[in-house]
This record gives sequence, C-alpha cells and structure tokens, in this order.
Amino acid sequence: MRKPMMSIEPFIKNVTNKIQLSQEDLDKLISAFKEMKVARKQLVIQPGFVARNRMYVLKGAFRSYVIDEKGNDCTIQFAIEDWWISDYNSYIYQTPATQFVVALEDSVVMQINYQDELALKASSHGLETLFRMMAEKSAAFYARRIVSNLTQNAEQRYNEFIEQYPQVAQRLPQYALASYLNMTREFLSKIRHDKVKKK
Repeated sequence: MRKPMMSIEPFIKNVTNKIQLSQEDLDKLISAFKEMKVARKQLVIQPGFVARNRMYVLKGAFRSYVIDEKGNDCTIQFAIEDWWISDYNSYIYQTPATQFVVALEDSVVMQINYQDELALKASSHGLETLFRMMAEKSAAFYARRIVSNLTQNAEQRYNEFIEQYPQVAQRLPQYALASYLNMTREFLSKIRHDKVKKK
C-alpha cells in the first residue's frame, strides 16, 4: 500500500463529525479515496469534460468559476483545508461541466470518483447517509449565498464573508474575492480602504 503524502486525520475527523461510522465502513471509505498533489494554477475540472471526482482539500486552496458571455469571470465557490469542492451538477449527473476548478496554491486533495461513491452508498446505510448529509449541507450553503446576493448590498456581502471566513479572505487573490462577491476589484479596494480609514 502506497504511503500517504500527508496525514489523513483531518479527513477522518471531517467525516466522523458528521456521522459515526462502523470501523468497517470507515475503512471502506478511506480505501475509496485517492490522494493527489495538485500544482498551483492547475485545472482539475473544466467545461466540456465530465467532473469524475469530488475532492476533499487536505492542503491548499481552490476556486470554482464560470466565464459569462461577456468574458467576465464569476467565482462560484472557494475551498481551503477541510472543505470539499467539485462541479456538483456535473459530478452528480455525470454531464459535461460548466465550471472551471483551479488550484490557487500548491495543494493536496483526497478524491473519490463517481462510480466508487455509488458503490459505497449501495454497500452501507451509514455511508449513504454520509453522502446525503454532505449534499444537504452543500444545498443549504448555495441557498444562503443566493439569498445574500439578492438581499444585501456589496459592502454587506463583504462584511458577512470576512466575518464568516476570515482565514479564507486572507489567502484569496483580490480578483477572486471580488468576483465571488459580485463586485469589481476597484470597488472591493474602496471598501477595504474605507474600513481601514474608519479604524
């Protein structure tokens, strides 16, 4: 058995914080995931190709984004250590992706492919429950994001993000954070400048 590049304890803790699995199910789950190094700026998913894997970030940072018809870059999601990422529509339905997923830093992920996930869910009620809980959490996250975009102004969205994810904001390129918050880099710079002046 190939020695892991990193400790997978964070991955095990991420899973067991959601559900208590039997040792047999936990061993099956760990065996189904493969560890992979990803270089900074490397694309792991791109439009036109089916997203074969969902990924857990052991080390590093990722962003998923789309390009609109005007060529604008629109960030959908970030993921740092202990977060999950994929183009979920492509992954769940095994249809061509619409998103790019790129590494913002040299990273290490644990990934599972769609067929192996199906086999795990069919083999155990506990494992099926785990993946259902992950799907529910993801759906709730996207619902909150839609509500935020519809009901808050740009500064409120920035403040909420900084409050909820201070460790993420420090690591993100300004263009990526501006894109996620649906504002220009210039406007994001202005908000940050104004907040510094108020201190």
